[in-house]
Amino acid sequence: MSLTAPEISIVVPVHNESRNVVPLLDQIGAALSGVAVFEAIFVDDCSSDDTAAVLTEYSSAHPWLVVVRHRNNCGQSTAVRTGVTEARGEVIATLDGDGQNDPADIPAMLVHWRALRTANPTRPVLIAGWRAKRQDTWVRRMSSRIANGVRARLLRDATPDTGCGLKLFGRDDFLALPYFDHMHRFLPALVRRCGGHVESVHVAHRARAHGQSHYGIHNRLWVGLVDMLGVMWLQRRARVPLVERLSTKEL
Repeated sequence: MSLTAPEISIVVPVHNESRNVVPLLDQIGAALSGVAVFEAIFVDDCSSDDTAAVLTEYSSAHPWLVVVRHRNNCGQSTAVRTGVTEARGEVIATLDGDGQNDPADIPAMLVHWRALRTANPTRPVLIAGWRAKRQDTWVRRMSSRIANGVRARLLRDATPDTGCGLKLFGRDDFLALPYFDHMHRFLPALVRRCGGHVESVHVAHRARAHGQSHYGIHNRLWVGLVDMLGVMWLQRRARVPLVERLSTKEL
């Protein structure tokens, strides 16, 4: 591992994705080599297949890959938080481990994130991917459409596709957010709650090449309703101070 701190850390939670991780890793390397100093952190959430072994073998020839494994299955949000905690980059990009997100979208999103952060260095910024042309089954498209519609109406997060796994945000900004299981579905609402700026950008979406989706109508909509009520409670209790420094502390 290089001692040079990466500019961006790519965090990817995976569960039983052994046939998808190598093509995804090759694409991450192709997209970011020469663009930014980067690292990729793959968090294996207690897979029952050989995902961890495939990742470990790949890391032996690619020092920019960090492999972390949960000994117990904790879910996507916890895996993302584990990866962000392990990350060394100021900026985090998240991808789904099934290969449906295209890493080639990351460089443009990084440029946009930097511009927004430069304009207001203290304000949290989230760039959210928007899969305008979904390459999924009708069941997944319909369940996502219903979930996005209910969520947008209740949370008013002004984000058309919170389910897209491709997002960019500041590491410290993410770790300052309230943590709970399934929080990855509510990142736009949580960032806006603390006074942050959220923008959605069109990104590519690809059909899953191998394996099966872990989400359907049951765990995409009905389970999320309970979490949504919790986020609504957090929104009602939020207070964003406008801080004015009246004196300078000498070092």
